[in-house]
Amino acid sequence: MVKRTIGALGIILILGTSATAQVPTQVPAQTQGNWRPTSKPAATSPTTGTSVPAATPSSTAQAGQVPAGNRISSSPASVRAASANRETGPTSNATLGAQKVRSQPTAAVPMRGGNSGVLPRDQGQVWRQYDISTYTSTVQGIEAPEHAITDWILRETGRDVWFSEPLGLLSTNKKVLTAYHTPEMQEIVADVVGRFVNGPQEPRVIGLHLVAIGSPSWRTSVMHMLRPVPVQSPGINAWLISKENAAVLMAQLRNRADFKEHSAPNLVVYNGQTQTVSQLRPRTFVRSYRVRGNGWAGFEPEVGQLQEGFTLQISPLFSPDEKTIDAVLKCNVDNIERLVNVNIDLPSAAGQVQRAQIQIPQMLTWRLHERFRWPSDQILILSCGVVPSPGPERSSALSFLSPVLGPSNRADALLFIDYRGKANQALLSGQTTTVGLPPGTQGARY
Repeated sequence: MVKRTIGALGIILILGTSATAQVPTQVPAQTQGNWRPTSKPAATSPTTGTSVPAATPSSTAQAGQVPAGNRISSSPASVRAASANRETGPTSNATLGAQKVRSQPTAAVPMRGGNSGVLPRDQGQVWRQYDISTYTSTVQGIEAPEHAITDWILRETGRDVWFSEPLGLLSTNKKVLTAYHTPEMQEIVADVVGRFVNGPQEPRVIGLHLVAIGSPSWRTSVMHMLRPVPVQSPGINAWLISKENAAVLMAQLRNRADFKEHSAPNLVVYNGQTQTVSQLRPRTFVRSYRVRGNGWAGFEPEVGQLQEGFTLQISPLFSPDEKTIDAVLKCNVDNIERLVNVNIDLPSAAGQVQRAQIQIPQMLTWRLHERFRWPSDQILILSCGVVPSPGPERSSALSFLSPVLGPSNRADALLFIDYRGKANQALLSGQTTTVGLPPGTQGARY
């Protein structure tokens, strides 16, 4: 009996121990966050096969339980990512790394002042709105004409004053321009807006007249009629001349043997808007050689292309009485003087060397980006200096610089900029334009 009793007690003890091992560990629910009790005692690492404790607050906070390289953050987002990994099956270490990075919370950006909705006025900034609908409603055929107003404000004030201390704001739409800055800056803004709103609303005509002279000696007898204007671009000269003296100057230039005159279209522009004249043509050349792509031995030339010619942008802003013109001129000239031939050696399939030739462009490039202010009853003259021009054996976008001038084949290019009044008056006087015409405006000859 004693042996039977001891045996029965042993069986009961073994069964009790086994039942205790099968009871799931109870994890108390958390009052904060997204934690939930789980009945899974452990999970298997999808990469190493080692046992990973279930993602609970108590287990994940203990160091050393997660294998190196696969440690999971104790944030709730990480727990959800770990559960998703266990359900979807094994993934690569790179995927786990990406999930680990994405699970990290984004650091909050520090803020000052809260959300009081009050702009700082440490230097007396004021909030003002300007009605610009009178101007924008008259501009036809131009998308977002209000952008020209902000461009001219930035030209007057500079860009840095709006992106540094003191705090400033500048915004615009087709009806209202909003500015927040000091009273001194608001005066500049009001002046620029006034030149748009109170200035000419109808399109105006700007005349461009381009001539080329073989020698700069034309200056000898006419310098007394020219009033120099400061220019920042190197190699560029600018003068002002009255319209009467401009007629005398043009008559003298036409008597020169090296003079060549080139007609150019007038520009019909709205006040403050930008108009562009460009004359470009593509120029191709052999830049390199590459292996044929069809599998056969040999090489084929790789052709490059450059745009040769000029692009001229002008943005005039008139005063309300139209006695003064502010104009921003931007001119880019790219000219290929010649293509330098260079011989290169290419290996052939038979082990021999094949001789080929590539071309290296010899470029002439200059840039002009200037702002001028002059009386509208005078003419602005710009000299680009004596520049090389393409040879007479071919024409190009810069053919106006290529009269047959002798061995040097160089010319001094002069640009005359002339204000010619309202567009309808220019049409009545026989002056016409083919560039920059707004819809419904007629054009004729220059």
